[in-house]
Amino acid sequence: MAAIVAEAIEERDALIAEAGTGTGKTFAYLVPALMSGRKVVVSTGTKALQDQLFFRDLPRVHSVLGSRVKSSLLKGRANYLCLYRLDQSVREGHHDRVLASQLATIRAWSARTRRGDRMELADIPEDSPVWPRVTSTPENCLGTECAFFDDCHVVKARREAMEADIVVVNHHLLMADLALKQEGFGEILPHADAFILDEAHQIPELAGQFFSQSVSARQITDLASDALAECQGVTGAMGLLLEPVEAVQAIVKRVRLAMDVLPAKGAFGELERNDAVHDGLTELRDVLAALSDLLGAQAERSRGLASAFERAQMLSLRLDRIVEEHSDADVRWYETWPRGFALHATPLDLASPLRAMRMSTDAAWIHTSATLSIAGDFQHFARQLGLEDPRTLSLESPFDYARQALAYLPQGLPDPAARDYTDQVVDALLPVLEASNGRAFLLFTSHRALRRAAELLEGRVPWPLFVQGSAPRHRLLEEFRASGHGVLLGAASFWEGVDVAGEALSVVVIDKLPFATPDDPVLQARLEALEYAGINPFMGWQVPTAVIALKQGAGRLIRDVHDRGVLVLCDPRLTTKGYGKLFLASVPPMPRTRSLDDVKAFFTAVDTATP
Repeated sequence: MAAIVAEAIEERDALIAEAGTGTGKTFAYLVPALMSGRKVVVSTGTKALQDQLFFRDLPRVHSVLGSRVKSSLLKGRANYLCLYRLDQSVREGHHDRVLASQLATIRAWSARTRRGDRMELADIPEDSPVWPRVTSTPENCLGTECAFFDDCHVVKARREAMEADIVVVNHHLLMADLALKQEGFGEILPHADAFILDEAHQIPELAGQFFSQSVSARQITDLASDALAECQGVTGAMGLLLEPVEAVQAIVKRVRLAMDVLPAKGAFGELERNDAVHDGLTELRDVLAALSDLLGAQAERSRGLASAFERAQMLSLRLDRIVEEHSDADVRWYETWPRGFALHATPLDLASPLRAMRMSTDAAWIHTSATLSIAGDFQHFARQLGLEDPRTLSLESPFDYARQALAYLPQGLPDPAARDYTDQVVDALLPVLEASNGRAFLLFTSHRALRRAAELLEGRVPWPLFVQGSAPRHRLLEEFRASGHGVLLGAASFWEGVDVAGEALSVVVIDKLPFATPDDPVLQARLEALEYAGINPFMGWQVPTAVIALKQGAGRLIRDVHDRGVLVLCDPRLTTKGYGKLFLASVPPMPRTRSLDDVKAFFTAVDTATP
């Protein structure tokens, strides 16, 4: 893999490299990247992986190679403390005691941090409302006119990235930068000779987010409160802006309340058919346009008000575009949360903007992950990214799955659409958990099934239960590892990036084949477009996407040469439907059984080959 990555960098080629768990793919791309003498951007799936790559893997490769190559870590601006926003927040103070205490902690940390990276401050929860108050967005940043510009952590991080040979970023930042570059806002990332995308299977979904036009309730209410904050010290500004700001905030609340009767996510037509939401959005457009005009009249009086005017203009234009424009190339849709909502226009075809993005860089593009092919075929992934005739490489995991693992397909389970399906899955699992003495990871395709399984297991099993949502993800994983015999229940984000080597994890259960929910308006429109183009949408899109998700979930089981475990695949469609063969051909090559006795024998067997 290292040799082929080196060739791709040298020839500025496109490469898709699937490397099974345990191949050491991180070293296989870092070694040629460091030895290439070129400028290389390495992008990972999450900020946690980004930190692991920069603080653990890169130093190890540096020391082995004796390399003097300069590397830097770059994250999105929301990860860095903004000294201007901190100063503003401290001046305003806070009535909430918890937030006031967190603000004091951040202020003390600000005096000693070199990077200003939020990850350094583990004491404050990642979702604390204090963070948006002390970090900046592209819209509210004052740029070179900021009084704190010389000490700005974002500017320092970008400067280091400009000067480095290896820059470690995450997909969110990479996509945000490249999507913004297309809109003519200039680039965040420096020009590179090669882009290496680890966990590349995430790119198609992320591209959908970043090539979308979106407006959220949060963006609008943040603009309103920031506009008021910027009135401090500008005579008469507060008197002018207070009424439209309060009107904007009230209408946003009213629109969100009117959305309560609608599904949490849906096509834009749902909003247009609801009179209260439709009228509220019309009023919001008018009041936001009026606020923009008033801010425009005040813009010359302070840099902060000028920045608020630019944001109001941008949000107003974007809202008009999403509400008014009807294009066959886009899908307009909405989503809601307990306290907010967002409106989106997402392009149906992501291959074209992704292809244009790559061509604009004249660089090598290397895509790697343990899950990119469908039974050895890369066509689905290549088509999603608009990669024409790329180099491909498929490397099997070095693990001995025939000895280390067993796939168990329980008999007698009903169709997954049955009302009592989860109850029957739990009944089928109890003897497996007894045989393994807990030590299990239960993966669900829906949060409803996860909650039902947690209810059924509570009090019926002697092992500690760790349920997604009951504590932050990292803490659940730490406690699960430490417990030794726990049962961890997860959905969605837990299907990937969970790395528990050793005996703490000996069973992975997958309740259903992970098909995307049919109520997703973007998916619906995409499937209709495929059908119109003469492609079977089920076999051409839904099955390949679900296969890759299943491979991710199954990959949680064997993480080390000494691991042993059972993969429980509950969905009867694996054996009753023709497409089931495609799923089974895509999971690691382990023996299969339908007998519970084989599972029990697997756990009682003393493997003499295990040290």
